[in-house]
Amino acid sequence: MITILLAGAIALVGTLLGTRAAIGVLVKKGYGQFIRDDGPTSHHTKRGTPTMGGIVIILAVMLAYGLAHLVTWSVPSVSGLLVMLLFVGTGFVGFLDDWIKISKQRSLGLTPAQKLTGQTAVAVAFGILALNFPDERGITPASPFISFLRDISWLQLPLWLAVIWFLLLVLGTSNAVNLTDGLDGLAAGASTMVFGAYALISLWQYNQSCVWGDASAAKCYQVRDPHDLAVIAVALAGACFGFLWWNAKPAKIFMGDSGSLSLGGALAGLAITSRTEILLVVLGGLFVIITMSVIIQTGFFKFTKWRTGTGRRVFKMAPLQHHFEMLGWAEVTIVIRFWIIAGCFVALGVGLFYGEWVTGMGL
Repeated sequence: MITILLAGAIALVGTLLGTRAAIGVLVKKGYGQFIRDDGPTSHHTKRGTPTMGGIVIILAVMLAYGLAHLVTWSVPSVSGLLVMLLFVGTGFVGFLDDWIKISKQRSLGLTPAQKLTGQTAVAVAFGILALNFPDERGITPASPFISFLRDISWLQLPLWLAVIWFLLLVLGTSNAVNLTDGLDGLAAGASTMVFGAYALISLWQYNQSCVWGDASAAKCYQVRDPHDLAVIAVALAGACFGFLWWNAKPAKIFMGDSGSLSLGGALAGLAITSRTEILLVVLGGLFVIITMSVIIQTGFFKFTKWRTGTGRRVFKMAPLQHHFEMLGWAEVTIVIRFWIIAGCFVALGVGLFYGEWVTGMGL
């Protein structure tokens, strides 16, 4: 428990202090955000705001994870290291995207194909490694079974198909958080809640692990390293919370793709290693809604253009948060109401997880 608390505290302080220092450096070098002309006009005032704040989040979590283990003289787990690999790897892809935008002063960084290739390489490497390294009980960091609240016994995938499933989870989640990162504090606040939920879930899995009791018991959890996953989840929650101090409206810095892609990758990694893959759809319900708004907007536009020759739109602008901006809602109003929606989904997800344990009605 000390390791968990240390990781959260170090990450929180790391982003509180580190982000302030980063703002000074980025402003001095002129590394500001480029704002699209076709977006809400209210965003034009944000032009030049420092970006790439996600680098501070990544460094703070890495420092917190390492120091927490060093101080308590505990060994990092394979599951924890793999989630960190996914977190840092997707963050590196985002950093490249941010850097191209800043250096070339344009809204387009990596091409979609380049970004997808980078994310795929990191996700596939994670997936292959996560299906190896069994512990003394033969449990690997990830499972070939599709999971909801735990592994679904009748949904086992071949190893190659399991890697593809992990890839889809990583791509979907990292890009979903990226789409959500459009208003001051929106992605950081929502991510804090979901990571907090995963901290609770991982702690519960640790306390109810099959290591401590009869492995055949219906209620115990066959998760390889739940305690270390809780360490990472708390560190991520703390880092996002500290970053929110500077990212809340009016934002002094943006996390950029280096932050949104890495946070999404970490969420996918926690879902996979904690055997709660489909539950992530509930916990991250806000991310799902925002992503669906983009899919609906794009699909409807292409369909109507094919049928009538003139593309039509469902929303005034996608992602969904910008639709409400175009309706005249204040940015802070949208963010707070979306936080409430995110909190409701997190509460529902945690409730489902705990309810399954209470009733013993596992899948």
